[in-house]
Amino acid sequence: MPEATVVPAGDPFVARLLHWFDDHGRHDLPWQHPRSPYRVWLSEIMLQQTQVATVVPYFQRFLQHFPTLPALAAASNDAVMAQWAGLGYYARARNLHAAAQRCVELHDGQLPRDFDALHALPGIGRSTAGAILSQAWNDRFPILDGNVKRVLSRYHGIEGFPGLPAIEKQLWAISEAHAAQVPDGRMADYTQAQMDLGATVCSRARPACVICPQQQDCVARREGRTAELPTPKPGKTLPEREAVALLLRDAQQRVLLQKRPATGIWAQLWTLPQADAGEALQDWFDAHVDGSLEDADELPVLQHTFSHYRLHLQILSRQVRGLRVEESSLRWVTADELPALGLPAPIRKLLDGTAIKPPRRTSKKSRNHE
Repeated sequence: MPEATVVPAGDPFVARLLHWFDDHGRHDLPWQHPRSPYRVWLSEIMLQQTQVATVVPYFQRFLQHFPTLPALAAASNDAVMAQWAGLGYYARARNLHAAAQRCVELHDGQLPRDFDALHALPGIGRSTAGAILSQAWNDRFPILDGNVKRVLSRYHGIEGFPGLPAIEKQLWAISEAHAAQVPDGRMADYTQAQMDLGATVCSRARPACVICPQQQDCVARREGRTAELPTPKPGKTLPEREAVALLLRDAQQRVLLQKRPATGIWAQLWTLPQADAGEALQDWFDAHVDGSLEDADELPVLQHTFSHYRLHLQILSRQVRGLRVEESSLRWVTADELPALGLPAPIRKLLDGTAIKPPRRTSKKSRNHE
């Protein structure tokens, strides 16, 4: 069991961090002006595993479509996913939508200020709940996101992968002890300061220790262990998977899309009909589509890396006569309709280049000589 770390009263870590934040922190982020519970919550969900520079344009577009929590709750799933598409980790969008609907049902269309009620909403874990409460209302709650874990692990010299329950428990205790020393009315600043320090100074690779406000007491800096801390997760090679997808067009050059199930990869997004093996896809095609897959064009293999595997997706392109079976999960889509649908980023990029114009067909003879 790791030894307990004592945080002194009159905490110098907190004092130095707030002083640094006043001069060097990020004060012009769009969710800070104006700062409201809804905007803070949306930013915190988008910032999970995503950098600020990537989030900002998505945040601004999302608010244009769903300016309030009730507006988000009333939106369709397709409308929400369309504005999230490309940001990745789509469970965040599904949980965001479900949480908004729960707030309308249980909390008069507002985010609850009570920690337990907030924590009970879909997609809001302990750290996210603390970040919302501290930034939206200046309430005294700690956070422990990836940036904070890295800062605290280095500053206090905490060994062990932060994702392990025992190490995480110790880091939570440290984070709580620091938060207890924050001056009244400055929890919002302190919460942002922790994230800013981790993102801009105490970065994962090549931390800028010479300009860090905590350098004089940082264990990792003093012992030359910034590259070792926090202890990395034991590495493993990503498995490789192959699949086949169909890019089918009808006579009007509409593309056939299929809505994914409610769980799993790309859940509830519209994408191309797909199967893990060509034989299974042929069976699906024969049952649903009026046409033939003979001489289908093979487009370049699409590669996409998920958090737990790397996908190699072979795309077969073909014009067909139409659908043999009508299903709610299938629809023909024009190029003009694509922006309003939630599509996985790699599929959207593919369709942006091929949905309107079919690929130039080449004869078998010419392909043999390429």
